Amino acid sequence: CTVVMEACGGAHFMAQQVAKLGHTPKLIAPHLVRPYVKSNKNDFADAEAICEAATRPTMRFVPPKTQAQQVLAMLNSTRDSFIKDRTATANRIHAALLEVGISLAPGYKSIKDLPALLETSSVPEPFKKILMGLHEHFNYLDGQVKKLDKDVECQAAGDDLATRLMTMPCIGPITSSVLAAELGDGKQFKCGRGYSASIGLVPKQHSTGGKTVLLGISKRGDRNQRRLLIQCARVYLMQLDRQKGWLADWVRQLLAHHHSNHVVCALANKLARIAWAIAAHHTEFDAGPSAMNA
Repeated sequence: CTVVMEACGGAHFMAQQVAKLGHTPKLIAPHLVRPYVKSNKNDFADAEAICEAATRPTMRFVPPKTQAQQVLAMLNSTRDSFIKDRTATANRIHAALLEVGISLAPGYKSIKDLPALLETSSVPEPFKKILMGLHEHFNYLDGQVKKLDKDVECQAAGDDLATRLMTMPCIGPITSSVLAAELGDGKQFKCGRGYSASIGLVPKQHSTGGKTVLLGISKRGDRNQRRLLIQCARVYLMQLDRQKGWLADWVRQLLAHHHSNHVVCALANKLARIAWAIAAHHTEFDAGPSAMNA
């Protein structure tokens, strides 16, 4: 039988257990279930709404993650949280030093030299203790980020899809592991455009009366995947003089007539479609015999 659940906390684990029992699990995003709730929110109304939503022929389902995908997703989300904490700690140190008249150079290198700076400064002793505590916390976070970088590289190297995604230009272990964790086999999308649209890399449409109006990219869906693909596209443009093959020729044609920012979005869209094709058709990227994978 088919077991339908909302894609909330623990849903992927429950889907794995349901599959082990021989049933077919299906997950629906909560915001797609909400329109079918007819009364106040309670368990019975939610269950009825889930059943109603599951019967819709055009309903979009969330593919259950495997344990390997969960590991990749957890590694990347933990790494992102440590990076945010490290940045916040660095900003806190900079702000605290400004309060005592010390201005550090931007970046992390100046923070690593903080102990030597405090030894030669006239900062009050209680203030030094606070700053040294922040410095130790910064070093801890920096060490955790570097450790997780190695863990992500190791996991990506052992994952078949992530390894094939890294054959794409400018796609490294971080981006490939995120795409492998979220995209899976890609069968939830009919084509590459469906995946690209799900992460907001296609133009937003506002058409009526037969008049087509296309705006900027919609920016819907997972911003992390979109951010990584945009960054990969921007790096590709920076290294365009070293890139060869059909993709490089296509990018050069766009640059001849469009602003570089527009080309970056178009290239990110193209990379998303290529990633879907690699996942869905179990293949690798091939830009030609002379292509360079950065």
